[in-house]
Amino acid sequence: MQREHLMEIAGVRLDVPSSQPVVVLREAAGRRHVPIWVGTNEATSIVFAVQGIEPPRPLTHDLLLEVAKTFGRNLEKVRIHTVEGTVFHAALVFDDGSVVDSRASDAIALAARVDCPVLCSDGVLEAAGLVMTGDGELREERPDAAAAGGAGDQAGAEGAEQEVRQFRDFLDTIDPEDFLK
Repeated sequence: MQREHLMEIAGVRLDVPSSQPVVVLREAAGRRHVPIWVGTNEATSIVFAVQGIEPPRPLTHDLLLEVAKTFGRNLEKVRIHTVEGTVFHAALVFDDGSVVDSRASDAIALAARVDCPVLCSDGVLEAAGLVMTGDGELREERPDAAAAGGAGDQAGAEGAEQEVRQFRDFLDTIDPEDFLK
């Protein structure tokens, strides 16, 4: 079994080019961040939970937790265990050991409501984790590219840096309140 890392919800942002929400998870005891593109409903649900906003009627995630509670179960932790392209797979782990497959966005929304741990596998962090550099930019952690130093690596690194700069610019322009409008 892969090692798991405790993650924190660093924020919910709006990707300017696509107008799609992004949840950013931050490694609690490390340097990596994981951006996960999510749907508008899930983003709103996460923002409400993180900011402690009580909706006038329960949202779907509130309902699911209430159903689990009615059956005597509590959500113990969520695991983000796999990423395939841009799709993140998660699991809900309940106090009796039962495990339910979940989308990562739903798992994060549930975890934010009950303040349970969000865990991310080594494989997910290796595939999707970005590192905040000293100048405040999110970049891929690529120790092998730094060691190789070839011209092809340089061109690929410049393209990746441009993408990260665009992502960083997007993160700087959005607030969670944008999802409340």
